[in-house]
Amino acid sequence: MPAALDLLRELVGINSFTTNAAGVDAVARLTAEAFAALGFGSELVPCTIAGTGHHLFLARRGAGGEPVVLVTHSDTVFPAEEEERHDFRWDERPEEGRIYGPGTIDIKGGTVSIWLLLHLLREHAPEMFEQTHWIIAANAAEEVTGDDFGHATEERCGGRARAVLVFEGGPVDERGWHIVTSRKGRSTWKLSAEGKAAHAGSQHHEGVNAIDALAGVLPGISAMTSARDERTVNLGMVRGGTVVNRVPHEAAAEWECRATAPEALQAADAFFASLSGSAANGAVLTAERTGHTAAWPQTAAAAALFRHWEKAAAAMGLAAAPVPRGGLSDANHLWRLGPTLDGLGPWGGNAHCSVRSADGSKLPEYLETKSLVPKAVMNAGALVDLLASK
Repeated sequence: MPAALDLLRELVGINSFTTNAAGVDAVARLTAEAFAALGFGSELVPCTIAGTGHHLFLARRGAGGEPVVLVTHSDTVFPAEEEERHDFRWDERPEEGRIYGPGTIDIKGGTVSIWLLLHLLREHAPEMFEQTHWIIAANAAEEVTGDDFGHATEERCGGRARAVLVFEGGPVDERGWHIVTSRKGRSTWKLSAEGKAAHAGSQHHEGVNAIDALAGVLPGISAMTSARDERTVNLGMVRGGTVVNRVPHEAAAEWECRATAPEALQAADAFFASLSGSAANGAVLTAERTGHTAAWPQTAAAAALFRHWEKAAAAMGLAAAPVPRGGLSDANHLWRLGPTLDGLGPWGGNAHCSVRSADGSKLPEYLETKSLVPKAVMNAGALVDLLASK
């Protein structure tokens, strides 16, 4: 644990906002150094997203065959200016059992969990550790939408994996230790309205109000949220016009849609695409899908893989709970490589938050230190059981 926490402190101390390429690469280099003593060779691969750093791939071939792919990422969502403004940095509070800081739970704590896991296996299952083909894959730009990391990972494991294990944080509640077995898919959309500008006082009747046209269809977009279909729509941005004495000639709205089932997302996308055309007041509407991430659906392979974690938890007197999750992760891009689980990192909270209020009602991202060892032991026990079942 002392060495693991030293590594975590160093990782958290490096700002690795997605477009801070130098910081992301510094995290990648430190990660490579940390795993070199375990016999892992490293490869840095450029990310195709502009302004980003390099993906990191660490490999230890063992006896070859399909690899076990352990997945993390080097980037965070916090610009350096935000960390400075909120004095958001490593803050260990033993009395709370927590460590606060950027990336502690998302996902630098997950990287350290992989390090702990592999040390456990080397010490307590050395033959299995030596024989297994391991790949550690660290995305340079997980916090933004992109699929080049998935393609790069697929190339390095030859299109197949014994298991894909993603080390995003995993909460604990009355059901037990969460192990993620599926994730929603997401599409993002923009709807633009083109009207006609006019003087709002003397020529109002000659104008075509783009905001009015947009407002007429927004309720229908929101109405695509459906509990029955496990689908949500979030209208996240609306803008239009310039000044109040001018009929606005343009307006736009942007939203995201998430759904568990691919067909539920497809149905919503079909409706959104149909919004292109003429509005009731004569404005022209143009709908554009700006992004898409396929769902990681419930699969029999993930259910079978989960049973190894269920067994390992029970041997420790704990419970593991299979859960779906609405947020995206690298699992959305990698699950086709082989049986996949997520949420294998430690327990924490408030990911993506940097603010601590004086009254304590707002707290920044943190890691529960007491979760590191139980989760590492659970992961190690499950992997021993999995690899022995070949």
